[in-house]
This record gives sequence, structure tokens and C-alpha cells, in this order.
Amino acid sequence: MSDQPLQTLGEFLIDKQDDFQYSTGEFSRLLSAIRLASKVVNREVNKAGIADIIGKAGNENVQGEEQQKLDVIANEIFITALSQREVVCGIASEENDDFIDIKCGENGHLSKYVVLIDPLDGSSNIDVNVSVGTIFSIYRRVTEPGTPVQLEDFLQKGINQIAAGYVIYGSSTMIVYTTGNGVNGFTLDPSLGTYYLSHPNMMFPKTGKIYSINEGNYIKFPQGVKNYLKYCQMEEGDRPYTSRYIGSLVADFHRNMLKGGIYIYPSYSQAPNGKLRLLYECNPMAFLAEQAGAKASDGFRRILEIEPTELHQRIPFFCGSVDMVEKAEEFMRIDSVK
Repeated sequence: MSDQPLQTLGEFLIDKQDDFQYSTGEFSRLLSAIRLASKVVNREVNKAGIADIIGKAGNENVQGEEQQKLDVIANEIFITALSQREVVCGIASEENDDFIDIKCGENGHLSKYVVLIDPLDGSSNIDVNVSVGTIFSIYRRVTEPGTPVQLEDFLQKGINQIAAGYVIYGSSTMIVYTTGNGVNGFTLDPSLGTYYLSHPNMMFPKTGKIYSINEGNYIKFPQGVKNYLKYCQMEEGDRPYTSRYIGSLVADFHRNMLKGGIYIYPSYSQAPNGKLRLLYECNPMAFLAEQAGAKASDGFRRILEIEPTELHQRIPFFCGSVDMVEKAEEFMRIDSVK
């Protein structure tokens, strides 16, 4: 075992700042705000069994989904942490109908960054003690600094992201993020409250043996997805593959990145455009996937090239090991020309 001391997330940010073309103290403070908020959410998640914070909040979010109490708490924690540090000019959250314009200090809207966030992905799993997560995506604003943030600052293609990542609250708590120079993972030492570099240069295996999809909706899937699932289940070559579906995007993605696999959330009869959100889930996960040597598409198009048209836009999502995603796309193309 190496005697080299573990590197903290803060030290890593300082060491790698030259790799990041927009390296500024403001950007470092932004990531520090996310780091701080994640620790507070981690505390709330880990006391969910003994505090009155599990279950439904009695509200619906903009997608018409029942909000969990922890959804609301996590949303408030991240918005507060990001807005009070004067590091962003705007925030869009999956839990809010519209984006939030943030006027930073005496100088107004001078921050260059906007953040899009899914504060607590997979929150319906909280009641049964299953891993959940936070997903974040960071862009440079496209409107003039010093003016109020506009919708166009958020409706940017995924290729314009300058950073993206997730926090997974599981058996250990980790931040995994990229600034376009690979993917690195940091594990929280709860005794010190410090994130340490534990998973440097994370990469998806080129192929894998895990497919992650809610097979309960099989009968409603497009025929191309049905045919791909039949392919996964055939006894041939290195198949059948293993089905593993947690129902928490962060947890399923994290496992597949470490072990190799594909995650699919396709369109189906009740959700003709899919269920996952382009801006809050698919774009940041696609950026991470590509930086880790994987692939992400809607079955036909590269996720990061899709032009957003609305804040809460949904799309189908195929993401994971390159060979597996390309095989799934092949089945989708064959079905589309019939």
C-alpha cells in the first residue's frame, strides 16, 4: 500500500486548475458550494430513518410527480449554498417550474456560470434505504454578464457544458465529476468531513455484461428495445447478460461505469418522449460517460448534440459501454426502417 497521503478534493482542484480553460477562483468556489451542500444532504439522507423527512411532501413538481420530503430539503440546500456564495447568476432545478435569477452582491449579475441540478435523483428509494444521488451540470452563460440571466443561458447543447458530475449517497458518499479532462471520484471520510481522491481517471469498460432497464414496462417498449433485450438474454457467446436495475439513475450509472454495462430508459406508450430530463439528467451523465470512454444517445442521436427546446424536456436515454450502446442503436435503426 502506498505511503502517499490521500489527495483532498480541494487540493485536486488547485492542482488541476491549469487543465481547465475557465480556471477562476469563482469556479473553484462554485464547486466548493456543491461540495458543502452535498455534505449537508448526506447528513439528511443518513438520518432519514430516524427523522420525519421520509415519505411524500404533499406537493407535485413541474413534471406532475409527487415530491418526496427529501426532494424539497435537498433542493433548498443546494439553491441556498449556490446563491449565498455569489458564484452563479442562475439556477435551474428539476424541482422548480422556472429557472432562478440570482443577483450576486452589489455588482449584480456578474457571475459567468449557471447550474442545472437534479437535487435528489431516485428519491422514491429513500424509504427503503437504497442509494440516491445528486446530478449537476455547469455552463457559462451566453447572455451579457451584468444583466439578468435568461432562458437561453440554460437551453444550451450538452457539448457546451464546462463541468458536470454527481454525488452518490450510498454505502459511502462520493462526488464524481469532470471538467472535460477525464472523470475522477472522491469519497467522503465522514469522520473528517473531507472528500479524498479514491477513484482517479475513471473509465467505462468497452463492453460489459449488465443491462439496466425497467423490464416491467417491456410490453410498452419500442420494438427495437424489445429486440435488444431478447439479444441480451440469448445464450450465445458471452451472453446472456445480467439484468441489474436499481431505479436510481446515479446508482445504476455508477455501477455500470465500474463494472461495464448499459443503462436504458426508452420511450414507451405513456412517455412517448421518454421520462428522463435532457438538461438535468441526460446531458450531465452523457458528458461524464464520454469523458470516461463510453457513449450516450437517444437511440439514434448523440445526447450532447441535441438542441434543447424547453427547460424540462424529456428524451429517451441509452448510456454505457460503447459496444453495448452501439448494439442497442443497431436494433433501433433496424426497427426504424421497417
